[in-house]
Amino acid sequence: MSNKPYEIIERPPTVLEHKTLWEAVGWGKVNIEMTGQSIANSVYCLVAISAGTVIGMGRIVGDGAMYYYIQDVAVLPEYQNMGVGKQIIEKLLNFINDHCAGAGFVGLFASHGKDAFYEKFGFKNHSPGMTGMFLVVGD
Repeated sequence: MSNKPYEIIERPPTVLEHKTLWEAVGWGKVNIEMTGQSIANSVYCLVAISAGTVIGMGRIVGDGAMYYYIQDVAVLPEYQNMGVGKQIIEKLLNFINDHCAGAGFVGLFASHGKDAFYEKFGFKNHSPGMTGMFLVVGD
């Protein structure tokens, strides 16, 4: 664990920063040909930086009105359990609360074993009444 200070700033990660974080947290290989456009189409992005290096990121995708999806929340393993992820989620949720004029839906897919982290922010597993599903196309 590091004691280095960090700051969270509003800006998208670069394709390389995104790839580095994606792979560091064990999500496999990222398709960098798609990454640039995906990041550019985000509703909102932020990164956590320590000593000039991006150590964390988070994005919101969706329609920017009623539906928001928290995406790509990742923190380098050596900076996990220091509150970086918590601050990223809080800032993403603050953005949504500031920009959603009425009832809105905020979704996310939690990495395996991270359910309890997201439950602290009010996210719930709504099964069996509702089931989160997704389809991966191409490959």
